[in-house]
Order: sequence, then C-alpha cells, then structure tokens
Amino acid sequence: QVQLVESGGGLVQAGDSLRLSCAASGRTFNTAAMGWFRQAPGKEREFLAVVSWNGRSTNYADSVKGRFTISRDNAKRTVYLQMNSLKPEDTAVYYCAASESLLVPTISGRYPYWGQGTQVTVSS
Repeated sequence: QVQLVESGGGLVQAGDSLRLSCAASGRTFNTAAMGWFRQAPGKEREFLAVVSWNGRSTNYADSVKGRFTISRDNAKRTVYLQMNSLKPEDTAVYYCAASESLLVPTISGRYPYWGQGTQVTVSS
C-alpha cells in the first residue's frame, strides 16, 4: 500500500511561489497515478493536478493551468507541485493522493490513499 506525507506549505504573499512535496512509501507508488487536491474552509475538496505513474501524462484543473506544475521522481518516491503566481483564493489545505490507475483521474473517489495535508496561506 501507499503512505503519503506532504510538506512545503507556509504563509506567502500574493504573487509568490511555493513548491510542495509529497513523500511516499510502499512498493505500489511506482504504478500509481499521483494527484494534488485542496480544500478551503466551507468548500468542497477541489482537484488540482495529476501525473501518471510514468510521468508522461498530466491533467490540470482550469483554475491552475499555466500557474501550477505537477511532476514526480519515482526513484525518490516523491511527487511535487510547483505553484507560481499565488493568489489569496489559493489559500487552503493541500493534499496529495495516490490512485491505482494507468490514467490521470480527476475525481477524488478514484484516490484511496491520502496524506494529512499541508497548509498554504496567501495574503493580499
């Protein structure tokens, strides 16, 4: 199975950048699609980005396309989310998740494994 731990969150100002990391353990990591989601208070969990098991396919939410970039390093068992041009509306808890899929799913129900989340706060 897969265990996930996010890191890299913090307090930044609008226009700044952050790079989130998600360290995974478990031998299934290299065959799992990896996704990033976020959830703000009072809001539903929102899909952000996903990368396939081999890193060759990605899918992004329209709200972050062009600003966020997902990548993975299977040797390090780590997935990353580079976030540029951050906005106050990006403030949320960010979660990484693993899916047993050869594709790039965008639905949270397709991800059985989740990290504990890391807080990102963007001030105006």
